[in-house]
Amino acid sequence: MTAMASPCIDICRYDEASGWCLGCGMTRKDKKHWKKEKERRPAILESLPGRLLSLAAAGHPTGEAAKKKKKKS
Repeated sequence: MTAMASPCIDICRYDEASGWCLGCGMTRKDKKHWKKEKERRPAILESLPGRLLSLAAAGHPTGEAAKKKKKKS
């Protein structure tokens, strides 16, 4: 198996309802599995685009946009 770069972009802000990271879409468990169970990496990667689309559809900033904190009105 060839090395796979982690999808983590070092934002690590999580949606409370889903547990998905707003930056990359992984859960905390996914991040642990990524490090310890390399055979799970393809399944994790496959799930991320749909998660990020769901987060965006719910009004959350995702990817690099999640880095910016919301301003309070």
